[in-house]
Amino acid sequence: MEGISFDFTNLFSPVLKGGLTKKDINSYKEKVSEAVENILNSNPGFMGVPFESKWLESVRELKEWILSFESLVVLGIGGSALGNIALQSALNPADYNNQKNRKTPRIYIVDNVDPDLLSSVLDQIDIKTTLFNVISKSGTTAEAMANYMVARGLLETNGLKVQDHILFTTDPQNGILRKMSRDENIRAIEIPPQVGGRFSVLTPVGLVSAMAGGIDIQELFLGARDMCEKCKNKDIWKNPAALNAVIHYLYYLKGYNLSVMMVYSNRLYLLADWYRQIWAESIGKKLNLKKETVNVGQTPVKALGATDQHSQVQLYNEGPKDKIITLIKLENFEREVSIPKIHEDIAELKYLGGRKLSELLNTELAGTEYALLEHERPNMRVTFPRISAYNIGEFIFMYEFSTAVMGGLLQVDPYDQPGVELGKKVTYALMGREGYEDLAAEVMKKIQVKNRVIM
Repeated sequence: MEGISFDFTNLFSPVLKGGLTKKDINSYKEKVSEAVENILNSNPGFMGVPFESKWLESVRELKEWILSFESLVVLGIGGSALGNIALQSALNPADYNNQKNRKTPRIYIVDNVDPDLLSSVLDQIDIKTTLFNVISKSGTTAEAMANYMVARGLLETNGLKVQDHILFTTDPQNGILRKMSRDENIRAIEIPPQVGGRFSVLTPVGLVSAMAGGIDIQELFLGARDMCEKCKNKDIWKNPAALNAVIHYLYYLKGYNLSVMMVYSNRLYLLADWYRQIWAESIGKKLNLKKETVNVGQTPVKALGATDQHSQVQLYNEGPKDKIITLIKLENFEREVSIPKIHEDIAELKYLGGRKLSELLNTELAGTEYALLEHERPNMRVTFPRISAYNIGEFIFMYEFSTAVMGGLLQVDPYDQPGVELGKKVTYALMGREGYEDLAAEVMKKIQVKNRVIM
């Protein structure tokens, strides 16, 4: 099966004035080889996921039950939601939930505690024919659990058995949800304990909603497996994930603090949301592996072509030289629209007649690519031959591995997220969670400052 491809040409001199050279890359051959070797030896959880059939089978065992519902509502946040959203957006049409001939459940993913968002979803479903998939490894994630409690309250108010309408995706042994599962006989499916949330899309975290939405989860795995074989190669010039990482690392050292992912496909666009989390949360760190303060990280930004050519590209071309840009191209769209030959008496419009929208969109990508190069802005291209579960699986694994290599180059732990924890604890404290009284008092004292600047 034809895979995605990576074109790094516009990152290198002499094509890009002031760009990297092959010598620059080769000078990091040993460090990159060491980073790849460390990943292979430490075998982080995400590496084994596509080769472990138990995750596919655990989801398939629930298939008949899940497909018996009219709607599936996923309750999660961050890594428990962004992958789900990206898979549904890419591999199902935008009108999927409204299709009359649909034979699988409608899919809703609630990834925030915005009351308007949750209410709008609840307004669209019949709770009697809805399954709620609650995703939290610990069962203490405030946002997911708050939405779970709302859903459970509605089920109980309507006289429905919780066991018939809730599925937990959680730790196999520990945590509140696992205990509830045992105590109340609520179905639960495992999150591999060694896989962190942002690396978990190919586990049951993402596979449940994917399978429910008719996505070929076996093909997701096949794409990830094939990409994994490429990523194991210690030759930097044959390993797209390693090459991508070292290029971003070297540009970061040159002051390119922003990594823009500009996607020329609405269906692929939300892959950039998933990328933003894995890149930001994995490599944005205060401390390195030696516990030295380094405050490193490259900020990921998402953009949509051609829409953001009219809002962002001016900045990318003529603003600060602090961005490395990845353009995502789709060669073959699932559907096509031809522009009719009208207004042939107007020269400014005549050239569009008879052309296809896909042709225009990809020509705009080429225009952006050319302009970036003319303005001496480093850019690369990732090309999808088509949108398929196989190609999405490739993309996901490639960026998981690239993130891990980047962590090795920056000498930080790409699998933790200590910077998130303080905000969580403050939320617990201010919401009155038992055991956080002292922190609540400290926070209230600090935020009740005099001379606040408010207009």
